Amino acid sequence: MAEIIQERIEDRLPELEQLERIGLFSHAEIKAIIKKASDLEYKIQRRTLFKEDFINYVQYEINLLELIQRRRTRIGYSFKKDEIENSIVHRVQGVFQRASAKWKDDVQLWLSYVAFCKKWATKTRLSKVFSAMLAIHSNKPALWIMAAKWEMEDRLSSESARQLFLRALRFHPECPKLYKEYFRMELMHAEKLRKEKEEFEKASMDVENPDYSEEILKGELAWIIYKNSVSIIKGAEFHVSLLSIAQLFDFAKDLQKEIYDDLQALHTDDPLTWDYVARRELEIESQTEEQPTTKQAKAVEVGRKEERCCAVYEEAVKTLPTGELHQTMVCLPLWISWAEWSEGAKSQEDTEAVFKKALLAVIGADSVTLKNKYLDWAYRSGGYKKARAVFKSLQESRPFSVDFFRKMIQFEKEQESCNMANIREYYERALREFGSADSDLWMDYMKEELNHPLGRPENCGQIYWRAMKMLQGESAEAFVAKHAMHQTGHL
Repeated sequence: MAEIIQERIEDRLPELEQLERIGLFSHAEIKAIIKKASDLEYKIQRRTLFKEDFINYVQYEINLLELIQRRRTRIGYSFKKDEIENSIVHRVQGVFQRASAKWKDDVQLWLSYVAFCKKWATKTRLSKVFSAMLAIHSNKPALWIMAAKWEMEDRLSSESARQLFLRALRFHPECPKLYKEYFRMELMHAEKLRKEKEEFEKASMDVENPDYSEEILKGELAWIIYKNSVSIIKGAEFHVSLLSIAQLFDFAKDLQKEIYDDLQALHTDDPLTWDYVARRELEIESQTEEQPTTKQAKAVEVGRKEERCCAVYEEAVKTLPTGELHQTMVCLPLWISWAEWSEGAKSQEDTEAVFKKALLAVIGADSVTLKNKYLDWAYRSGGYKKARAVFKSLQESRPFSVDFFRKMIQFEKEQESCNMANIREYYERALREFGSADSDLWMDYMKEELNHPLGRPENCGQIYWRAMKMLQGESAEAFVAKHAMHQTGHL
């Protein structure tokens, strides 16, 4: 082993001599580098190998490369890179190769290798690293996407990127992310070709290139991916994601329209479709030839957009299935989206009207989420007084969540003139619903009486015995344990 280490140190001598000769490092620094290199070489040449030793070796060499760069900049010397930096880069690549071969399942190690090659190595070398990594980690779509993006954006090779996506889809034929990124890549490719063709035309150059066909320039390859993917990946969410990508490319208007029309035709029963259509009404430009110019005209146009948006939400509520099964499953996201949009675009009265309509339409467990959002909106838009009014209007409208009552307790405690009677009311109502199972509620109620300036510590005994009567099984045991810890000062 000593002979191998000595041989590898001797291989370094030409680059080290150059570093000293051109004045980037002193003789003492070169001696220190040789000593450190010997220690590192010993660790990666011994019989029992540890990954950390290889990582430390690589990090030391990278630090050396960066130090050389800084000193080159300082003295303005840019020659002899082949003899110095390239030699170090090749050595680090060799260390990475050994490490990735031994610990081939370590994705982070591969990604470190990729990151190093991106900064220091040639593009050809990085392509080989990606190939080696994907041969082992073909089950990870994100790595295929990373490699394809690099081929497309750094090597400017659309064909290589395309081949990687096609190979990836053979391994992952139902991966939405792969289809989305492949779709994006083909649109980028079409846009690139359009710009190239435009530049040639400006220079009055007639270039024969089959890629400049009208179909390719319009994004036919992206259209094929779209058609194939939506036949495999079902659901409005995926469909909308493709439309959002297509909308980034001005030349793809026909494709955008087809995807939009298909969305409405294929996913009429999905609330996400209606939400997308409603929000799109806010983005559509005026159909009249003259665009509004005055503030008043612009305000009128905005009002029209908002009315169209609202009309879509109204139509959605009428159109979507309203049976009992649906009421407990498909409408909630639509109502929440409508309320969120209304909060930003309409008056408080309009938004509250949406919440009230929603509470009539959404029943069962889904209504719990809606009530919490209604209460949050009330406090956000109208402060404590509004939140209390909403709470009172809903306090007998079951089902609830514990969070619904805890929100009101927190809102009360945030007031300058905090009312302990109101806090007690919220706890009592919460315990009426959840007192048989939630030991934390009882404990927090007792702590409130003990710690609040207007609390009554003498009430704690009564609360304790009420809790013992109501709590069942493990909840009772948990309550006793927490109470004992609190008594001894641990809570």
